Amino acid sequence: MACGEEHDHCCGNHDHQKDGGCCGGHDHEHDGGCCGGHDDGCCCGGGCCGADDRDQIAMFVVGPIETNCYAYVSQGECLVVDPGNSGQAIAEHLPPDVTVRYIVATHGHGDHVGGVKALREATGAKYAISALDAELAKHAGEKSELGRSYDDNAPDPDLTLAEGDVLKVGTAEFRVLEAPGHTPGGIVLLGSGSAEHVCFVGDTLFKGSCGRTDLAGGSQETMQKTLARLKRDIPAHTNVFCGHGDPTTMEDELAQNPYLR
Repeated sequence: MACGEEHDHCCGNHDHQKDGGCCGGHDHEHDGGCCGGHDDGCCCGGGCCGADDRDQIAMFVVGPIETNCYAYVSQGECLVVDPGNSGQAIAEHLPPDVTVRYIVATHGHGDHVGGVKALREATGAKYAISALDAELAKHAGEKSELGRSYDDNAPDPDLTLAEGDVLKVGTAEFRVLEAPGHTPGGIVLLGSGSAEHVCFVGDTLFKGSCGRTDLAGGSQETMQKTLARLKRDIPAHTNVFCGHGDPTTMEDELAQNPYLR
């Protein structure tokens, strides 16, 4: 069954070669061992960024349906992906010497953008989302069609993202791939530079599954085209960081995910 706003969850810890245990972060060389669970709805990420000069990733599990929020840190600069809840708490658990440059939403569902307002206020970072999902994100604090609401409505974006745009933090670069299907404005962030082998896919792709298409704005036909495109454009040796559940690798998904066959 395709995943989306309803899912089973166990957060994962892995490096660029293999999966590890549950609940943790990693750097580009080895497992991070940072797993510091904490209050305010966040998990997996307390104090694991900024320990040395290597790029690092922290994962925070936030909100009532356990959305994965990621912080990618390179050379003291940070990109936060999908703060769906607990924006202030996320800011408090980032290292004090890190400058958050961008807050990026992979799509506009409330469970991915409800924490944007508080996080932007706390950090002064620029908020970016596809123009096609910007309006949807402005209703995160209101009840969705599934009856859920999140911290706050997202503000107007500082940047709107489209195919081929590149966001830079430190020595890492992330190229925007348009990935509609779950929502009209879904995007994927494919890393290069020091972020090579990293990809943030939101709710487009999951371990063994893909995003649901039965919510407003979803399209199964469009999702199939997006997944076919990701098969071509994401290298096999890429760590895939999903919007819910375990991270995975593109190699494993190409071998095992029925939606990529």
